[in-house]
Amino acid sequence: MRNKHPKGLPYLFFTEMWERFGYYLILGIFVLYLIEPQGLHGGLGIPDKSADDIFGTYIALTYLTPFLGGFLADRVLGYVKSIYLGGFLMAAGYIGLGVFKELPLFYTSLALIIIGNGFFKPTISTLLGNLYEDPLYKLNKDAGYNIFYMGINIGAFICNIIAAFMRNRFGWGEAFITAGVGMLVGMLVFTLGRKHYLHAAKMKPVQEGDTKLSEILLRVFVPAIVAGIIGWFIPGNIFGSDSTDAFIFACIPVIYFYVSLYFKSQTHEKPAIGALLSIFLVSMFFWAVFKQNGTALTRWANYYTDRSVPAVAEKPLEDIYMVEAKDYADREVPVYDTQFRSVKGKDGKALHEVGKDVYFKNISPEQKAQLEAGKDHKVYLYNTELFQSINPFWVIVLTPVVVGFWALLRKRGREPLTPSKIVLGLFISSLSCLVMIFAVKAGGNGDFKVSPWWLVASYGVITVGELCLSPMGLSFVSKISPARITALMMGGFFLANSVGNKLSGILASTWYDYENKENYFLVNFALLVFATLLGLSMLKRLNRIMREQGH
Repeated sequence: MRNKHPKGLPYLFFTEMWERFGYYLILGIFVLYLIEPQGLHGGLGIPDKSADDIFGTYIALTYLTPFLGGFLADRVLGYVKSIYLGGFLMAAGYIGLGVFKELPLFYTSLALIIIGNGFFKPTISTLLGNLYEDPLYKLNKDAGYNIFYMGINIGAFICNIIAAFMRNRFGWGEAFITAGVGMLVGMLVFTLGRKHYLHAAKMKPVQEGDTKLSEILLRVFVPAIVAGIIGWFIPGNIFGSDSTDAFIFACIPVIYFYVSLYFKSQTHEKPAIGALLSIFLVSMFFWAVFKQNGTALTRWANYYTDRSVPAVAEKPLEDIYMVEAKDYADREVPVYDTQFRSVKGKDGKALHEVGKDVYFKNISPEQKAQLEAGKDHKVYLYNTELFQSINPFWVIVLTPVVVGFWALLRKRGREPLTPSKIVLGLFISSLSCLVMIFAVKAGGNGDFKVSPWWLVASYGVITVGELCLSPMGLSFVSKISPARITALMMGGFFLANSVGNKLSGILASTWYDYENKENYFLVNFALLVFATLLGLSMLKRLNRIMREQGH
């Protein structure tokens, strides 16, 4: 790697790895914490549909703030200061989630993470791209982003294992605090490698026609806040909830700003900006489906997947707190309806009854007979959040394969251009929805639990699509964005991610509207097929622009 990649790559790799360790640790247990009945293990006892909405809003806002954070990094703070500011704000937010249980302070902690991510996320990705501007490394930029992306997923893989241990051994709060510690470790790594990327962290010189900070604040930031407030307080719910209305209204000024960049740009910049906006549009659909890993697929793992641990592994895993034990004997448990929704009383708290844990509602007849034979028999289950490590596991395993495949095609002069890879990724991702449709059929539409291998397979397919799309999207922005607004356009890529994330929450909140869950996954499949066709319609133009830009 010494000759093909810059020396700063390993440091940025591990900085991002630890930052994503904290971020994905939160995502892995976020909905589980929200829906855990109050008084049971210290959860918040929020209904599933509201939890999906909160989750979708949270992950949407974490990717909405980068548009402003990227701009400030480009023009005011510089890249290094932005990364430090963002990192320490996120660490404070993660620790706050663990310390404060009251909702106002809980939401304040989320706000710190949202703001911190806005400064950190677009800046470190742009800084990595700047390192590859050296002619010695330029041809390996796609590979560099794939390696960087693998670092993200190593953090995402190990975090759920640590989260399971921490919440089983200590509790929810300690698990959240662990995320903050991981973020601080990342900032230490970033400090150790400063000398290797300071030369690439210089702010872009001011040029004629540049967007001013005052213009961003007055034309985008303030209107977005005002629009969001209007969306929140407008009578009724246009898009399903107050938070969804507020988010969509707030996005309008931001989207308008990015579209206006095209019309205000110089003639030679228009093709590149237009191409970037096109990629932002199609990638939005990918994130709408992909980010359901924290909602719909977590629900599938929690309620519809056989999580039982093989007998030979029960004792070793229990000793290291990697599994949770469920007692089959009747005891006081929360009441759930036939669709696994927690039932609330008039006081808003979960109703309790003497019965069996919700996990046993749809076990197979064979499992039930086995449990009935043993009074007070304990069942050891993999923690639900461990299933969140399947996707990053696949990324770690498949990244060398995908990078090697592109390298092989490059040697033969047949490597597709970045836009072609992105469209291919959309199509492959759609196939993961078909896997889940077959999983629903295998379980009789929820009548009994199915093998965890269905989730493993579905995550494996969408991971291939992800590797064709997500790191390639970062690379695409870095390659063709006008140099004066690279971080700002990186923020635009994350804006598309933001809108997709919120859409994922909206889609997940409709889960219980589908009596036949096959139709739920069929809708996701249709969205990705539509995005694929949209991408194909623009592909010839996008590839032409890439060639004209010298790539």
